[in-house]
Amino acid sequence: AKRATTNSRQQQASGQRTTMALRVATRAAPALLRTANPWPPSLHITKPSTVGRLSGSYSPLGHVIRRADDGRRSLSFLSRRKPNPRLRTHAVNIFDGDYEERGSTGGPFEDVYDEEEGWEVSPADAEEDPEDAEMYPDTDSQADMLVQDDALEHHRANQAQRMKWIENAKPPVRVPQIDDRGRAYGLGRRKTATARVWIYPGSGVVTVNKMPFVDYFEREALREDILSPFIVTRTCGQFDVRCYCHGGGKSGQAGAVRLGVARALEKYNPEYRPPMKHKGLMTRDPRMVERKKIGKKKARKAPQWVRR
Repeated sequence: AKRATTNSRQQQASGQRTTMALRVATRAAPALLRTANPWPPSLHITKPSTVGRLSGSYSPLGHVIRRADDGRRSLSFLSRRKPNPRLRTHAVNIFDGDYEERGSTGGPFEDVYDEEEGWEVSPADAEEDPEDAEMYPDTDSQADMLVQDDALEHHRANQAQRMKWIENAKPPVRVPQIDDRGRAYGLGRRKTATARVWIYPGSGVVTVNKMPFVDYFEREALREDILSPFIVTRTCGQFDVRCYCHGGGKSGQAGAVRLGVARALEKYNPEYRPPMKHKGLMTRDPRMVERKKIGKKKARKAPQWVRR
């Protein structure tokens, strides 16, 4: 308890001494400022400025002396900005010269310069002086002709490439392709199946491998898939179809027949192409059966997993 009391008394004494030192420094500060600053206490020294109305006069160092009550923040000598490195501070030498007008008082250029016609310079004058002859080369020289030929050839090549691009950008001109018997041919593929299709005007009879397609394709969805090109083009019952297909299964063969019918209709009348293209009937389905992998039952089916 005695030690705690002694420590608290020492802390109070040190705090009192610090407070007394601050009071003495505060009282002595104005006197120190008046001795350090040669200007009156009511004036401040600031840097030169052109903004606003200046009050006061200029000091010998070029700074503006402002009064303390003008509402502006004063700057001391210690708050000067650093010199700008971009400003040119070195001396620039300017050589003396005679800039008086010459020619009007009998100068050396009076016989050459004319105020109305100006300077007269021609290739003939240059030929007289061999040093200036290079300034006026012969325009009909062989080098100039070669340059002109190269530029002309380059321009022609650019024009030819541009015309080629324009021609390629145009849609191809499609014309009917009908054989001597009045048939249009189309080849279709789907998966591993291939179908060769011929269409010709008729009553709507469809034959697949010399069999009615109702007997060949037992599923109704496959028959509707084959007749979809006629439905889109609104030509149902106007054409007879005869096709031969092989490879793949019934689903793949039906897709091949559908593509062959769509291509045959396009060749019979190119105007049928836009509606079929819009429905995606003119695109060959690129999907194929994925191969079987080692260690799996099919392409991705894995065998049953057993813990032990």
